Amino acid sequence: MTSSNSQSMKPATVAKKLGIYLPATPQEFQDSSISREEFAELQANPPEWLAELRRNGPHPRPVVAQKLNVSISGLARGGVEEALTTAEITELLQAPPQWLVVERATHAAVRAEAQRVKEEAAKKAATKEAKDNAAAKRDAPKTSKRDHA
Repeated sequence: MTSSNSQSMKPATVAKKLGIYLPATPQEFQDSSISREEFAELQANPPEWLAELRRNGPHPRPVVAQKLNVSISGLARGGVEEALTTAEITELLQAPPQWLVVERATHAAVRAEAQRVKEEAAKKAATKEAKDNAAAKRDAPKTSKRDHA
């Protein structure tokens, strides 16, 4: 059973998918349901207001965190609770406060550890697969030339 709502999204969902700050969008956008076709059109051919929001902000916290190369939690620890514009982000990057330096280092360390764990897991999986293949080959029934004749 499909309803007409199954093919439309709330403005907050669309804003999140587009990486824009919902309160900065036009009221018409905030008050309407967006169909999947309209969403695809917004992505393919963004109107001027959308292009401007993406270019200059204000940006939602996930976008701010990504641009500053910190986690969203790091933004909160740094006292950044509101959306920031591109100019404000640039200002922070040009003269980083101490909290930003610390959070960027923490974020880099967490990413490095996650990469190390991922590589270690892949290495273990490859070793296990090699052992399993060797055991399967060893335990496979032996065939001789007579078996084929």
